[in-house]
Amino acid sequence: MAVAVRLGRFLPLGRSSAPAPRLPTCAAGSRGRCVPWRPRGSEVMGNPGAFKRSLLFSALSYLGFETYQVISQAAVVHAAAKVFRIEEILEQADYLYESGETEKLYQLLSQYKESEDAELLWRLARASRDIAQLSGTSEEEKKLLVYEALEYAKRALEKNESSFAAHKWYAICISDVGDYEGIKAKIANSYIIKEHFEKAIELNPKDATSVHLMGIWCYTFAEMPWYQRRIAKMLFAAPPSSTYEEALGYFHRAEQVDPNFYSKNLLLLGKTYLKLRNKKLAAFWLTKAKDYPAHTEEDKQH
Repeated sequence: MAVAVRLGRFLPLGRSSAPAPRLPTCAAGSRGRCVPWRPRGSEVMGNPGAFKRSLLFSALSYLGFETYQVISQAAVVHAAAKVFRIEEILEQADYLYESGETEKLYQLLSQYKESEDAELLWRLARASRDIAQLSGTSEEEKKLLVYEALEYAKRALEKNESSFAAHKWYAICISDVGDYEGIKAKIANSYIIKEHFEKAIELNPKDATSVHLMGIWCYTFAEMPWYQRRIAKMLFAAPPSSTYEEALGYFHRAEQVDPNFYSKNLLLLGKTYLKLRNKKLAAFWLTKAKDYPAHTEEDKQH
């Protein structure tokens, strides 16, 4: 109705009730008689067809503008609703994760595996990995889930390279895949893993888990068996290496960022002190790990 009213400004409403002005003049061939001169439509409007086309074009342009506004407003509303919906899903996912509802979390997020939202995708990668680690998961299914998790993490990183969590979970999932691809692939992947852990820490130095995972990377290469070191030297000019002291620094740093955040960090502090032959501090951290309240199956194992 509003559009129709506005269009009235552009369209002729019929013949005007006011008479056209008439000026007395002597027309040629009138033999001196003065007759009223009536302007012809073509003299007022020029070409009547062109005038009508101009009016029609103006009306159509106005309609097009009105349609564009309506579509734009609808797109904004739809986008806002979509963002709200994603935020709602993420809240549900985080609640289920904190509650240890691993299977329910995976079922929830699996419904949105075609999503292009990085926050949702890295959470799905984490959920897939958690399902893979359940004791009731078969080896065949575990392998499928590990590769599935890597795909989700990769997509999350592609969608948002500024997401520290996407970098973190991409590195974790690459590490998991290495268990199925042999020592050469595992060592080659270690460079990529380190790069993404460091990037995650750079983007969010307050994330204790990323710092802890960098500690695990250092611990793994510090305790690498001699035969693996020899293979690494044969395959790579500069194989990855680290020390227990470096690993210990990251584990302590993670604990400073978020005390008692993870049972495994407590366990690895104890194990690293054992490697450094400090039994007193090893006992202190191992006792803390033993007394840690077990919320997940992983906590129980630690």
